[in-house]
Amino acid sequence: MRVAMAQISSTDDPSENLATLRAATQEAASRGARLVVFPEATMCRFGVPLKPVAEELDGSWARGVSEVAASAGVTVVAGMFTPSDDGRVFNTVLVAHPDGSRLGYDKLHLYDAFGFHESKTVAAGSEPVTFEVDGVTVGVATCYDIRFPALFTTLARRGAQVIVVPTSWGAGPGKIHQWEVLATARALDSTTFVVAVGQALPPDEAVAGSGAPTGIGHSQITDPFGTVVAAYPETVRVDVHDLDLELVEKARTQLAVLANERALPVGDAVHSELTPAGEQLRESDDRGRNP
Repeated sequence: MRVAMAQISSTDDPSENLATLRAATQEAASRGARLVVFPEATMCRFGVPLKPVAEELDGSWARGVSEVAASAGVTVVAGMFTPSDDGRVFNTVLVAHPDGSRLGYDKLHLYDAFGFHESKTVAAGSEPVTFEVDGVTVGVATCYDIRFPALFTTLARRGAQVIVVPTSWGAGPGKIHQWEVLATARALDSTTFVVAVGQALPPDEAVAGSGAPTGIGHSQITDPFGTVVAAYPETVRVDVHDLDLELVEKARTQLAVLANERALPVGDAVHSELTPAGEQLRESDDRGRNP
C-alpha cells in the first residue's frame, strides 16, 4: 500500500488551505499514492476562533476536498471542524474517497493538558471509525488520542491494519520525544502501521510561539514491530511511502499482543481522585506553558 504523508503548515484561511491540499494531493497521486494523509486542523490552524469556519461534511470545504480526491483518484484524509449542537465544534477528521463518498471521525480525547483546554471550544466525539482503501481497513485517531492505547487496540480488533493519526502537536520541553515514543508505542500495542502526520512548524514565529498547538513537524510512520519506516524534520514536506502489509500478519503471529491480552478486573481496591486536567500544573511549571 502506497501512502503519502502531507506535512503542511495550515493558515487561518480555509480556501488557502484547500489550495495547499489540492497541490499536495496531486503531487502524491502522481507518485502512485493511494491514500494521502494531511494533519489535524488542515482546514484552519489552531489559535484562532474555530466556530466561524466550522462546516458540516456536506459543506463547501469538505466538498472541495472530495473534488480533489475524485480528480486525483485517491482517498484523502484531512482535519477540519464541524458544528456541535452545544455551540462548540467537533475536531473532525474528514475521509474523502475518490467515488465522492465522505465520512468523518470526531476526536474522542480532547486536549485538556499542558495548560491547554480544547474542551472549552471543542466537543468530544463518541465512536471509533474505520474505512477501507483498496480492501485494506484503516483506522483513525487524532493527535491527543495517541496517548490512549485502548483506542488503537480497539481499531485493530475492528480489522485495522493501518491507523492514521492527523496531528497538530504542541511545542514544549520533551514534546518531540514524547510524540516519537507514543507513535512507536501505539504501533506496537496494536500491531498496525501507524501513520502519524503532523502540522509542520509554522514559518511565522508569532504563530509558532502563540501557545496554541500549531505543530512541530516530525511526522512518522512506524511498522507493527516498532521500526520507524519514515520520519520527517520540522519543515513542510510531502512524500510517499510503501507499507508492507504482510508485516501486520507476521507481527500478529509472532508478537501476538492482541491475542494474548487478558481483561483486567476493575474494582475498588485502588481509588484515586484526580483533579481536572491542567489544574495540577503550576504556572511556574514550563510544562504548563508549553502544550
